Amino acid sequence: MNPEPDRGNAYEILHVHNVYDQIASHFSSTRYKPWPIVEQFLKSLSPGSVGLDIGCGNGKYLGINPNICIIASDRSENLVKIAGHSGLHNAIVADGLFLPHRTSSMDFAISVAVIHHLSSPARRILAVESILATLRPHSSPQPSLNVAADGGKVLMVVWALEQKCSRRGWDECDEQDVMVPWVTQLKNPSTGEIEAKTYRRYYHLYRRGELEDDVLKAGGIIVESGYEKDNWWAVAMLPPPRKLCE
Repeated sequence: MNPEPDRGNAYEILHVHNVYDQIASHFSSTRYKPWPIVEQFLKSLSPGSVGLDIGCGNGKYLGINPNICIIASDRSENLVKIAGHSGLHNAIVADGLFLPHRTSSMDFAISVAVIHHLSSPARRILAVESILATLRPHSSPQPSLNVAADGGKVLMVVWALEQKCSRRGWDECDEQDVMVPWVTQLKNPSTGEIEAKTYRRYYHLYRRGELEDDVLKAGGIIVESGYEKDNWWAVAMLPPPRKLCE
């Protein structure tokens, strides 16, 4: 299955956004345990850091580090409502390709299991560009990796194609663009019986090195990257300014 690039927005409304709005409550009930790499990243941030959770879902990462401020957003209005119930941080409805935040202002960002829902290479790269644009730039041509001193960084996590040991069983030889089922149990108002209903969500499964390539194409640099529990992840920053010739 290979969706045409020019179908991107309409395709994603049908096969991603509308689905998450319909399954939001059931989806949220299954999403409560933080992924280790995300928890580690958030707890490593300096106290007082301000940043974004882009595609926050039910807001499960908002309370991980009480010493930072997170502005959360999601394309699903129903998931944003659930995230807002925690009262821990602000949550707004926003499109990840057109973020409403001031550019060059954030200490950090996270985007967990989001970019893989975009249905063309150009849209996935644009998503990375949009996130990078929100980050504070480096203050010197030779930065350290300390956010407070040298600018913002983002953690992005996407589903991997290489997960043959998982229950899904995908591997390098499989199709990268897939429809993943989500099954809910609903009560039929006419009969009173419980019936299964299946929704299908679009995913692009990332190959090894593909996320890093998208970051570079979007104008960022890789701080570190890796694989964790069927996901590829990368921490990225804006490149430092060039040294002026002496």
